Amino acid sequence: MLRPSATFWQMRDYAVWGPALIVTFIYGLLAVFGFDDAREDVLNAPMANSIPWVLTAGVAMVISGLILGAVTHTLARQLGGDGTWAPTIGLSMLIMSITDAPRLVFALFLGGDSSLVKVVGWLTWLAAGALFTTMVSKSHDLPWQKALGASALQLIALLSLLKLGTL
Repeated sequence: MLRPSATFWQMRDYAVWGPALIVTFIYGLLAVFGFDDAREDVLNAPMANSIPWVLTAGVAMVISGLILGAVTHTLARQLGGDGTWAPTIGLSMLIMSITDAPRLVFALFLGGDSSLVKVVGWLTWLAAGALFTTMVSKSHDLPWQKALGASALQLIALLSLLKLGTL
């Protein structure tokens, strides 16, 4: 945790499907409540409607994480990387979910329009960028410039899908 470069170097040959799928699914379940309008819709709807909405959000977040991770892996391979797909996708799903968790916690209690939530959102997005770049660099043996390029599409998608909804 305190040495991401070493951790990503060690994990480059290990798939982390279990933790990645579980953490991303739980993040997706909670993400509904981080957006003001979605939270109101879910809380004001009958339970029979709310549960499928929340479960669908969890599944959608997992599918989105899988797709974005696959895109990051493909771009890294196109730029000369030699990493395998399973660790790249799994680690990118974990980075996506875990780095946005602080913003989500504040958004749950303060609402998505809070200034603190916006500041935390931008800071966690920058942290995600650093972690994505380091992960792609270590797991694909790429210089940081190419690693940043490979992870740029995922960062833009995260900004558009998750952060701009509250920013």
